[in-house]
Amino acid sequence: MTSTDAHPMWLPDEALRRLGERRVLVAVGPDDPVGATVVAEVRAATARWGGSVTVASTDAPLTGAEARGHDVVLALVPPSTASDEPTRALAADVPTASGSFGVLREGATTTVLGRDAAGLLYGLHHLVRAGAAAAEGDTPLTWYAPTNDIRMLDHWDNVDVHPVMGQVERGYAGGSIFYADGRVREDLSRVAAYARLLGSVGINAVSINNVNVHRTEARLLTDGLPDVARIAALFRPHGIRVHLSVSFAAPMTVGGLPTSDPLDADVQAWWAARVADVYDAVPDFGGFVVKADSEGQPGPFAYGRDHADGANLLARALKPFGGTVFWRAFVYNHRQDWRDRSTDRARAAHDHFAPLDGRFDDNVVLQVKYGPMDFQTREPVSPVIAAVPRTRLAVELQVTQEYTGQQKHAVWLGPQWSEILRFRPWGEGGRTVADVAAGTGGADDARRAGLVAVSNVGDDAFWTGHPLAQANLYTFARLAWDPSADPQALLDEWIGLTFPDADPVVAATLHEILDDSWRTYEDYTAPLGVGFMVRPGHHYGPDVDGYEYTPWGTYHFADRDGIGVDRTRATGTGFTGQFPAPWRDVYEDVTTCPDELLLFFHHVPWSHVLHSGVSVAQHVYDTHWDGAARTVDNTAAWDAIAGQVRADLHQRVAERLAEQVRSAHEWRDQLRTYVYRHSGIPDATGRTVY
Repeated sequence: MTSTDAHPMWLPDEALRRLGERRVLVAVGPDDPVGATVVAEVRAATARWGGSVTVASTDAPLTGAEARGHDVVLALVPPSTASDEPTRALAADVPTASGSFGVLREGATTTVLGRDAAGLLYGLHHLVRAGAAAAEGDTPLTWYAPTNDIRMLDHWDNVDVHPVMGQVERGYAGGSIFYADGRVREDLSRVAAYARLLGSVGINAVSINNVNVHRTEARLLTDGLPDVARIAALFRPHGIRVHLSVSFAAPMTVGGLPTSDPLDADVQAWWAARVADVYDAVPDFGGFVVKADSEGQPGPFAYGRDHADGANLLARALKPFGGTVFWRAFVYNHRQDWRDRSTDRARAAHDHFAPLDGRFDDNVVLQVKYGPMDFQTREPVSPVIAAVPRTRLAVELQVTQEYTGQQKHAVWLGPQWSEILRFRPWGEGGRTVADVAAGTGGADDARRAGLVAVSNVGDDAFWTGHPLAQANLYTFARLAWDPSADPQALLDEWIGLTFPDADPVVAATLHEILDDSWRTYEDYTAPLGVGFMVRPGHHYGPDVDGYEYTPWGTYHFADRDGIGVDRTRATGTGFTGQFPAPWRDVYEDVTTCPDELLLFFHHVPWSHVLHSGVSVAQHVYDTHWDGAARTVDNTAAWDAIAGQVRADLHQRVAERLAEQVRSAHEWRDQLRTYVYRHSGIPDATGRTVY
């Protein structure tokens, strides 16, 4: 499928109408690929919608008269040595972050000033999002800067089709846009279209292969470099640097060495040579993503080394070229004995990485999942985020909906991510999770990194399988730029761009379906933070005891008396002690632990009364009934707007909503019945339990 066959997501031609109708002046630097993208976007929009474009060079200063002759001016920040005072004033107080831009509205002219070409691109799309409002009133020069230096998407795409995980691991939207038939695609037009979409919302980094690096994928580092260069050439014009996931064992499996010991001189030389080759092929290559000593992936433990030894090996090879190592902290024992309640998967990342704080080189980013388990619908914020202040740390989210409906269910995750990013690990008045990742809100020398997420696109005509799952990709990108943004406003942004000419009832219906969908999903699936309860392997649909006696450490310990995991310091695994005050004590005490996380931290009787005033058993009965009912309401609301959106899109969403209804009712009936059969407590309302 080519780019012209794919749904335009949030960049349909209509979204650029307001810009395309105007007289636009563009001044960019010479031979800049991102600047050329700005010119190309304006040319295409004005050609389609009847406006005009004038392209000037920054070598010659713009005069006020030239600017006033246009409706929109897009220009790089003028030099501070500019001859006239008004022009010099425009160069004052420019943010230092790459990608920053300023917007000024005077008279009939809107001016966008980019700190660099990337800033000009982001400023252009700021105008697109603003629509008609960009040409209204007078506004003083206002600067916009990205909060996070790193705004990254990881792709779990396999070159070869994996016998279990398929072409894209945890992919729910078809095959890979990068790979087919065991190699990089000849036709990469979908990648070019994807790069344009990501550039429009400020993403500046992508990793193009699975963190579980298999045999063929490992050779992208060597034999596959010409194809990596082809892919990088498509992302470069949109300000996006390409990264590769690499296998820690590559010196052996690819290079033929007898060891991958990070302290071995031959291993160090091998990595240095491979990195030099990569930068010969891709001069702006971003770096490596590494999953090591986790779920069977090789790592430094085999040689008695730790994760700092492993990460620094690669960091020192990349350092001369400006590259970065993203070292994932998802490390735990996946061969637990379910009989042993002292072993706690939730503790693992902190146990491994907190002692290493300060030992990682400055071009290592520790990539930490937002929770201590595995992208669950509800879990506490990972204590690692507060435990490594001398380490650059990126918070990892999951846009692909592995545990949140797999893009068969309409589940918009913006509120979940916003809640995580605004969480204050040190309590009221302390820094937020977003502050830690961005390196803001603390000491001037705080370590800067950002946000990373697992992408949710594939070669499906709608990119994300479920068309409404596009909202998750958009929302992540916009939160990566500004974690303090109101997710509700971002949802409306996405709706307005993706359905720009829709009747207001369509926008209202979309907002209604997605607005509280995360909590609706939580209501009919695993309750009160206990997590999982899904079918092993593919993780779709209910299986309450599916993982209960497996080695994966994802237990809920339900019996006739109660449910939940005791992670207290007093009587449990001690996990609460990994948090700083006040949360270590809030979570420790069953009377102060938030209801939504109760079963994550405590084993309680089925009759335990929540802060909401109902028992644990009755909470499951009520929430699962009500959550399933809301999926029926959403289906009816969508059916009511048939004929007001594209027919193929309406049909696809209708199919997915029908599956959500079926699955939600299966979740409802299994969980309610499970609780009744274990507890013997009836539903106080008398509703059917099987």
